[in-house]
Amino acid sequence: MLDELDIKILKTFQEDARQSSREIAKKLNVATGTVYSRIKKLTESGIIKGYTAIIEPTLVGFDLTVVTLMRIEPGYLVDVENEVAKLSNVCAVYDITGEFDAVFIARFKNRAALNYFIKSVLKIPHLRGMVTSVVLNVVKEEHRVDL
Repeated sequence: MLDELDIKILKTFQEDARQSSREIAKKLNVATGTVYSRIKKLTESGIIKGYTAIIEPTLVGFDLTVVTLMRIEPGYLVDVENEVAKLSNVCAVYDITGEFDAVFIARFKNRAALNYFIKSVLKIPHLRGMVTSVVLNVVKEEHRVDL
């Protein structure tokens, strides 16, 4: 269970994960050791999954983002999702409710890469069908959690 200090540390950390425990401690007016041990605990418990830079995909050549809905044979949802999740262009895979069973988001440098990818995904056993939509405009894309 997270307490108020854990939440404050996480909020500060989400703003800039490059901050040292000392810098966070100073901002929150607590001991550096406290912040260090809390971050260690939050990492070991899986709340903090890692540290990464947030990169603007279009500025590094990934101009196409797609959202793909999948229908999967009963009993094979996890197997198909795990196969899709292994593919390097895939950013996220979700179980969903409704007419489809799962959805994934993927990024590509060009149509040829997308075309090759789609044809590869369609070969995955137990995938009954999929519908792919190309994202035209990103209105909001946030990776932080509003604590």
